[in-house]
Amino acid sequence: MKNEIKVFCPATIANISCGFDVLGLALDAVGDEMVVRKTTQKGIRIVKLTGQDLPMETHQNVAGVAGLALLAESDYDGGFEIEIYKKIKAGSGIGSSAASSTGAVWAMNQLLNQPFSNLELVKFAMEGERLASGVAHADNVAPALFGGFTLVRSYDPLDIVKIPNPEELYATVIHPQIEVKTSDSRRILKTTISLEDGIKQWGNVGGLIAGLFTNDYELIGRSLVDHIVEPIRSILIPGFDKVKEEAINAGALGCGISGSGPSIFALSKGAENADKIADAMRKVYQKIGIEYDVHVSKINAEGIREL
Repeated sequence: MKNEIKVFCPATIANISCGFDVLGLALDAVGDEMVVRKTTQKGIRIVKLTGQDLPMETHQNVAGVAGLALLAESDYDGGFEIEIYKKIKAGSGIGSSAASSTGAVWAMNQLLNQPFSNLELVKFAMEGERLASGVAHADNVAPALFGGFTLVRSYDPLDIVKIPNPEELYATVIHPQIEVKTSDSRRILKTTISLEDGIKQWGNVGGLIAGLFTNDYELIGRSLVDHIVEPIRSILIPGFDKVKEEAINAGALGCGISGSGPSIFALSKGAENADKIADAMRKVYQKIGIEYDVHVSKINAEGIREL
């Protein structure tokens, strides 16, 4: 058995417009890297962290908290050291905390000869999300662990379904260089919705999943509509409405907020359309004068992988 492993932990898009806290997808073009090794010393130690200014104290770091949750359920009597090489910016809306949480528990599970299922690993990683946002949600950690698109059908008991997707489906993500904390973006949300909005949203969730199963790009596009969260959260993102308009004009099937923002995602058919959408998004923020990062990516069907 190996004592050390290096892994790629993908960025993710959560919610995917209509699926607040239940839908997510994994990206292939951007993600963190982590090195995890066994130690005889009990517990978890974060021994290196580059790329972002984040806590290295175990109980204040999402990877540390997720790792401790796994250790509590394991019969392993040693511990682990973790090196984190952050390539996903904190507060970007593309699953920075989820990448660290899932990378830690997936790597630890590999080094322990895989005693836990992916579903069990999701539960451990959710504890990292609880630390980051105050809520143990799974819509980022599930696709990072399972790959591709995932549906969190239920939280109690936890039930996750991997959803297939069309081969030519691409994601374009633009991250304006402002920070929107998940905890803050949750605080502004309403706690009740109208029956009318609920019916519209359920229809879109069903339509999106049906479109993914049947390779119906037009149905996917018609279903990428959020009647509940986007109207509230979009006010936190400068230029959101214009970015969405230009992305659709450039050929996007649909466009929305990635996770809690400020990143904005668009889905499209084919790499050429995805690149055109990236150019259209760039122009909006160039005019506004806000710096940005852009990622164009195929859907990552594998999720976390060993490097």
